[in-house]
Amino acid sequence: MDAEELLEKYAQGERDFEGVELCGVDLQNADLTGINLKEADLTKANLTKTTLISANLSNACLDSANLRETNFSQAILTEADLQNSSLISTNFENADLTGADLRDVTYSNVKSTDANFTEANLSALNLAGQKFFNVNFQGTIFSKTNLQGADLSYLDLTGADLRFANLESANLSYACLKNANLKLANLQKANLIRANVEKASFIGARLNLANIYLANFEDAETLAAVMPDSSINDPEDYQIIIGEEKQTVMTREIIKTENAPKPVGPYNQAVKVNNMIFLSGQIAIDPRINDILYPDDVSKQTERVMANLEAVLTEAGATWENVVKTTIFLKDMNDFTQVNEVYSKYFKAETAPARATVEVSRLPKDVLVEIECIAII
Repeated sequence: MDAEELLEKYAQGERDFEGVELCGVDLQNADLTGINLKEADLTKANLTKTTLISANLSNACLDSANLRETNFSQAILTEADLQNSSLISTNFENADLTGADLRDVTYSNVKSTDANFTEANLSALNLAGQKFFNVNFQGTIFSKTNLQGADLSYLDLTGADLRFANLESANLSYACLKNANLKLANLQKANLIRANVEKASFIGARLNLANIYLANFEDAETLAAVMPDSSINDPEDYQIIIGEEKQTVMTREIIKTENAPKPVGPYNQAVKVNNMIFLSGQIAIDPRINDILYPDDVSKQTERVMANLEAVLTEAGATWENVVKTTIFLKDMNDFTQVNEVYSKYFKAETAPARATVEVSRLPKDVLVEIECIAII
C-alpha cells in the first residue's frame, strides 16, 4: 500500500490497517490519530511531524524510520522495532513502549513524561544529560548506555539492566533500583540520596564520591565495588578479574561443612567459582569420629567417600546431577569392580559425568580409594 491509498482510506473513516506493508512510505505531516498499524511494516518510512496520537503500533517495524517530531502521545508501541530510527523531538508522552527495541536510535530532546518503557531495550544509547519525568523503566535494558548527568530521580528502575552503564554524576535520588544489575557500572559522583538499591548488584561498580545518604543498600552486592570513600570492597573469599575485552567478573567462595572431614592442610573442602564447584578429594574418614572405620573394606570406604562428597555438594547448593567430572584414585585397580558397583548407585547411566580412574602407589592414611569431582550449577 502506498501513502496516497492509506490517506484516502483513512479520510473515508477506515482505521484498521493491521499488518499493512508501508515500507519506505512518506507520511510526513499526516494526521493518523487513532489508526491501527499493529504489525505494520514501516521500515525506512518518513513519519516526520506525523500525528499518531492513540495509534496502535504494537509489534510494528519502524526500523530506520524518520520519527523526527512525530507525535506518539498515548500510542501503543509494545514490542515495536524502532532500531536505527531518528528520535529527535519525538513525543512519547503517555505512550506504552513495553518491550520495544530502541537500539542504535538517535535520541535527542524526546518527550517521555508518563511513558512506559518496561523491559524495553535502550542499550548502548547516548542519553547523557537527558531528563526523565515519571517514566517507568522497570526491567529496561540500559547495558553500556551513556547516562552521564541524566536525571532519573524518583523513577522506577526495578530490575533494570545497567551493566557497564555510565551513570557518572547522574541524579538517582529517591529512585527505585531494587534488584537492578549495575555490575561494572560507573556511578562516580552520582546522587543516590534515599535511593532504594535493595538486592541490587554493584559488583565491580565505581561509586567514588557518590552520595549514598540514607540509601537502602539492604542485601545489595558490592563485591569489588569502589565505594564512595574510594575503598574497595573485596572480601578474602572473592576475587575479581576484569579482562581487557569482556570485562567479566569472577566470584570465588569457600565451601565448608561440618558433615564432611575437616581439611588437614592448606586446602578447602570445595571452592565455588561463579557457577562451578571444585571439590577436593575425599577419603573414607567418618567426620563423627575423624577416623577410618573400615580400613580393609573398599566397598564400605567408597560409601563413606560418596557420603562425604554429597555433604559438600549439598553445602554448595548442588546435587549429584550437577556433577560433570570425577576422578577416582585406587590403591589397587583390582578393586575397580567393587568401587564401581557403589559409585554407580549415585548416577544415572545416561547422564553420568565424565570420569577418570587411576591406580596410585599410596593414598592418605593408607586408604583404598579417594574420589574428587567438579560440579556446575
